[in-house]
Amino acid sequence: MVNLLRILGLALLTGTGGGAWAGGSNYAIAPGARPDFAAKVSEWPVPTPEFARDPAAAPDGNIYIAVMRGNKIARFDTRAKTFKEWDLPPRARPHGLLVDKQGIVWYTGNGNGSIGRLDPATGRITEFRTPSGGGGPHTLVISDDGSAIWFTLQGGDKVGKLDLASGRIAEYKTSGGPYGIALDKAGNVWFCRMGDNMLGKLDPKTGKIADIPFPPGSLPRRMATAPDGSIWVTLYGAGKLAKVDPASNKVVKEYSLPAGVGGGPYAVTVDGAGVVWVNEIHTDTVVRFNPASGDMKVVTLPSKNVGIRKMIVDAEGRLWYMGSHNGRLGVVE
Repeated sequence: MVNLLRILGLALLTGTGGGAWAGGSNYAIAPGARPDFAAKVSEWPVPTPEFARDPAAAPDGNIYIAVMRGNKIARFDTRAKTFKEWDLPPRARPHGLLVDKQGIVWYTGNGNGSIGRLDPATGRITEFRTPSGGGGPHTLVISDDGSAIWFTLQGGDKVGKLDLASGRIAEYKTSGGPYGIALDKAGNVWFCRMGDNMLGKLDPKTGKIADIPFPPGSLPRRMATAPDGSIWVTLYGAGKLAKVDPASNKVVKEYSLPAGVGGGPYAVTVDGAGVVWVNEIHTDTVVRFNPASGDMKVVTLPSKNVGIRKMIVDAEGRLWYMGSHNGRLGVVE
């Protein structure tokens, strides 16, 4: 195990130098942009529609998803339009996942308190257990230099860090059921404390956590970092999108979304041009928001009761989403 971790750490650290700011969802693959956006939507049924969720783009352009209740990882070949699946260890129940710059898949084992590593080339799976042995690992991001994976533990009220060179996990205590997570350009770790109606900002150098409060009932849920360094947050309970300045630790502005308070804004991501995407889970729509112009374009999805919980923009600027309720992977381009 030690030799494997040393090799893994060296591969990650030497493969990321000088790379572009990943931004978006801090998922290693820098998002592109499509100025000629046509709002074309395509969907494909997944092989195991058992609460599939949280898509992530790979360096080769393919899309991976976590199949939470089916205990699998699936890959969608974006050229052949076909799927492949891998079974995970018992009770892993994958929640979030990302694909690093070497094509390795990392996922949160929500059911067994682990961070998992899947090598798609060999099918080999390695698990890294949280010190607390549980806590419900939820959403994860990777540092821009590829040296660490940060993740939230919703049930354990903690934020975790997996050091990829050593395989060790450190945990930082917080509150409010930590949910969405993002990194700013200074390397600080931001996370949604949905139950507390707050954001948390963790300084990795000191371990100290600062708070940014929202009004009661706001329920900040997911977040993403824009190319300019700003952070965008969905306020699930308020029907709004918030822009945060990480340098001043202040909310710059809140934007009301088209469906209003009952729309349930959930997932959010930002493309390479700074255009913000957010879904309203109760109306089966996604919203394309251009902060520069203030323009919001609503895209109505072809399916009903979709249930999007995570969206990402790939290197070509296409928006990918997974319908956890309808079992269909979708793309907007």
